[in-house]
Amino acid sequence: MGRSVIAGRRELPKKRNLKKVPFVELAPGRLQGVVSSGSDAKRVYVSFVDAGSTDFYCSTNNNRPCGGLRGAPCKHIQAMIDNAVAQYGGARVAKHLGIAEAADARAIRSGIRGAQNKQPASEVFSRFLAYLRYVELDGTREPMPELSWFVTG
Repeated sequence: MGRSVIAGRRELPKKRNLKKVPFVELAPGRLQGVVSSGSDAKRVYVSFVDAGSTDFYCSTNNNRPCGGLRGAPCKHIQAMIDNAVAQYGGARVAKHLGIAEAADARAIRSGIRGAQNKQPASEVFSRFLAYLRYVELDGTREPMPELSWFVTG
């Protein structure tokens, strides 16, 4: 069964694992997100992949490097990519990152050939926390463009 298309332009999102990856977005120049730790419920990781170079990095919200980074994307980056593909569609994520001939998460993950590029987690984590305030608001049927990343299908 194929994915549905909205007004002939964009695929409907598939269900994402919000417990594992509560935040993922196609930010200007990169894919970035927040990924829950598999071993500590109180810890989250901030991950990103730069568009074009496909440089990547993953660290805790306190800027401690992910122990799974060993010259290649860690499992947090892989989970972020999987959930980005579910949210935005493989073609859109691949195009955003500049990875040709990739249409699914596996092809996108194998297309990451960049290097570790340490950058602070604060900007991404702050954006995530700012978006969380919307969860506190009363429900509405009006669109909230700021929450387009939150659609779960």
